[in-house]
Amino acid sequence: MEKRIGVCNLCEAICGLELTVEADGDGERVTAVRGNPADPLSRGHICPKGVAIADIYHDPDRLRRPVRRVPMAEGAQWVEIEWEEAFDLVADELARVVRDHGADALGVYLGNPNSHSLGFMTHGIGMVKSLGTRNRFSATSVDQLPHQVVAHLMLGHQMLLPVPDLDRTSFFLVVGANPMASNGSLMTAPDFPRRLRDLKARGGRMVVLDPRRTETAKAAAEHVFVRPGSDAFVLLAMLQVLFAEGLVTVPAYADDVEEVRAAVAEFTPERAELRSGVPADTVRRLARELAAAESGVVYGRVGVSTHPFGSVCVWAITCLNALTGHLDREGGAMFTSPAIDAVGTGLIGPGHFDLWRSRVSGLPESASELPVAALREEIDTPGPGQIRAMLTIGGNPVLSTPDGAALDRSLGDLEFMVAVDPFVNETTRHADVILPPTTILERDHYDVVFHLLAVRNTARFTPAVLAKDPGGLHDWEIFRELGLRLSSRLPTKMPLKKRLALQARLRTSPTRLVSLLLRRGGTGVTLGRLRATPEGIDLGPLQAGRLPEALHTPDKRLRLAPSLVLEDLARLDEVADPEPGQLVLIGRRHQRDCNSWLHNTERLTRGRPRHQLLAHPDDLAARGIPDGSRVRISSRVGAVETDVVATEDMMPGVVSLPHGYGHDRPGVLLAHASNLPGVSLNDLTDPRLLDVSGNAALTGVPVNVSPA
Repeated sequence: MEKRIGVCNLCEAICGLELTVEADGDGERVTAVRGNPADPLSRGHICPKGVAIADIYHDPDRLRRPVRRVPMAEGAQWVEIEWEEAFDLVADELARVVRDHGADALGVYLGNPNSHSLGFMTHGIGMVKSLGTRNRFSATSVDQLPHQVVAHLMLGHQMLLPVPDLDRTSFFLVVGANPMASNGSLMTAPDFPRRLRDLKARGGRMVVLDPRRTETAKAAAEHVFVRPGSDAFVLLAMLQVLFAEGLVTVPAYADDVEEVRAAVAEFTPERAELRSGVPADTVRRLARELAAAESGVVYGRVGVSTHPFGSVCVWAITCLNALTGHLDREGGAMFTSPAIDAVGTGLIGPGHFDLWRSRVSGLPESASELPVAALREEIDTPGPGQIRAMLTIGGNPVLSTPDGAALDRSLGDLEFMVAVDPFVNETTRHADVILPPTTILERDHYDVVFHLLAVRNTARFTPAVLAKDPGGLHDWEIFRELGLRLSSRLPTKMPLKKRLALQARLRTSPTRLVSLLLRRGGTGVTLGRLRATPEGIDLGPLQAGRLPEALHTPDKRLRLAPSLVLEDLARLDEVADPEPGQLVLIGRRHQRDCNSWLHNTERLTRGRPRHQLLAHPDDLAARGIPDGSRVRISSRVGAVETDVVATEDMMPGVVSLPHGYGHDRPGVLLAHASNLPGVSLNDLTDPRLLDVSGNAALTGVPVNVSPA
């Protein structure tokens, strides 16, 4: 028996782990997992997902070798093939499609786990870029694109995202986020419950605006119900109060404050009350409390970024933090100083917006990706640029993107599809070939993305806990082989200098690249130091005074009034009042869930069912629906049936389904998950409902609920 240091990369909290490993036949088995108390960021915290991380490694349904789908009279059979055969088959078929139909005939979808993968950051990004297709999509446009577009427009870089200085704030206003369940999103805050207790102990307050009394709302000093999709009216009204009452503090490096004043002048608290249900007096009080707070910050996440005015909301939150003096200030919205600065080094580019548009609906690209709401129609619609082959990497868009049922049907019509994924899930069951990578326990890890978003500056390198499965390949090795083979087969070649640089990068291990990037960081952190300190190195609290130097705008100025957002206020002005009695649907997440996966882990699906529709008792009574009964939920795009639970935790007029369920589809090889009850929220969400950034509007979807 041996204790080893590990890391959980299943969510953004990036918690440090201690694992107990024992010999098991010809290999090793993880027999216990606990939080690492020496980790300077997570401080011993662990959630149920972290405890279950070894279940993924040991899952009998996990693929260890490449498989090829062989169609049968009924269904299909998966046959193991050798890696060399798999790589050549994939490269040949993708190159054939590109030769026959052009580069854009190849579509790419990147799932959320890629942000958690060192191998994708070092090798996958370059491989995908080398394909030359404009039909690239990712989970970014499912739930966070407004944050990145607004950061690009206001601060000059898509990943220069302000992070709440949670450990020093005294007033924490949370809008549409549930960090008690998530431990933060675009705010890496492991052990959020303890950090909240510390906030309260120093006399601080947390206020939550949410249409559901979430786990976070229940722990708050104050919870205020707000109608889904109306957050923009509340946030704009708070800005209006700041201007009307002379509470604005303008940073010396900010431009266009008068344009902001004019833009919000008509968005009064009274108007916000009519739209949102939040009392006008509450709107005014919250604005005054934020302005008066010695240290305060507004934080908004999925609930504000996944409705038709997500960019307006994110912009308003940035303005609220900036114009109350809380941007780049202790206890406010701050910026990290990571050992590997993916923003400063250019590892992640600054982004761009609307350089081209999608072929069918004319949706704008962002950072060379099109909104995923356009994926299905780009497959279905004939003509030059029609997607005829797909590469998916670590994603499950059938369950994760709007109108997933329609996309499910479209994927079956492709000429060829390949997936880099360890499971046969709702999406990958359509693939002709699946290339399964190793798990996090088998590969070295450094969090490139989430050290950028953490509430404290730390650095940690984690060597592989377990030896790689014999015959298995890491994700970066898969990307290397695909990139090298495709570069020689695709008809259009990259310029020689770029091609040689890519080949050199693909042939260099992620660990070696981490060492090189650390040397460029200037923090004194080296790979040697990190290896000697596997629990991680504490680099201290977030530092004030990063602005304006950290800005990536050409003139180092904060652009308070981006035209894209201000012009969208006219669309907000035209929003009709909700029809009386109309129900709207929101999603929700649970601490034991991880988007569309982890349901195949028995450990995480024990206890009370979590799949039900939640509804207010009055809404059920008005429709003659008994608590606990089966209901039919329908929207413009589809209908599902599930169980319903009455709860006063829901705002009247609002119903909620969890994200990521609905595994009982033919061909899914997830033995445990396939037997779980539940339906996919995204069989109801509408790809026509979009934010101006192109992000899907998954919250506030009009639905009807009736007895099944």
